[in-house]
Amino acid sequence: NDGIKIPQIGFGTFKIPADGSTYKAVLSALEIGYRHIDTAAAYFNEEEVGKAVKDSGIKREEIFITSKLWLQDYGYDAAKVGTERSLRKLGTYIDLYLLHQPYGDVVGAWKRLEQYKKEGQIRSIGVSNMTATLWQKFIPKFETKPSVNQVEFHPFFQQKALREILAKDKVVIEAWAPLGQANPSLLNHEKLLIIAEKYNKSVAQIILRSQIQEGIITLPKTVNPSRMRENISIFDFSLNDDEMAVVRSLDSNQAIHDPEAEGVEERLKQYVITD
Repeated sequence: NDGIKIPQIGFGTFKIPADGSTYKAVLSALEIGYRHIDTAAAYFNEEEVGKAVKDSGIKREEIFITSKLWLQDYGYDAAKVGTERSLRKLGTYIDLYLLHQPYGDVVGAWKRLEQYKKEGQIRSIGVSNMTATLWQKFIPKFETKPSVNQVEFHPFFQQKALREILAKDKVVIEAWAPLGQANPSLLNHEKLLIIAEKYNKSVAQIILRSQIQEGIITLPKTVNPSRMRENISIFDFSLNDDEMAVVRSLDSNQAIHDPEAEGVEERLKQYVITD
């Protein structure tokens, strides 16, 4: 909604260690054809992401980098510290910077991100893990609307209520856990297996393709190059209306993570990022 273009499929780096593994995985993803890399301050691997982007030989403007500000750096003044840390570790400008969690001085942090966007060091700004309730709590206090809300999204949890709210402001959803964190009940679902067999694709590819057709930005994660290739090989077929209806019918509102659950904010605030 701010005119910035974003690749609809990205490579997620959550829980990939910063022991050379992230560097290797991101380089592989870029070689295979991914042009959107998703990281976060709280993933502790921004530096390896930035190095892989630099060493890839691909023009920087052809790669889209998403990162996220952590809770300890919320508030107008604190957000400068966290944002400068991310910029330094990545060694480049940031295409999309998100408020990682919806707790604390969200409004103050957002004001600082708006300032960075005006200055051009961050091209686009958004939020993450905002439920419909939390969205309505915070967003009316923002001067500008987020461009993205990165939330849990997979066939068992399709965020219908949230999507209706976001559509009014043309805010797009980025899906974390697009495959339900490799949920066996999902990846071996009989209805999806039938569709996968028809197209000679995996169930994962069917799920990711359905998200593309729903207008969702999807961020599958794997360190296996063959899986990376599989996940991005979803643009040579389309699901018909009946098949899309099958995927939609699987929505049972089963979330892996509830941002509104008691104790979540306190638990997440225990994590601290150092320079």
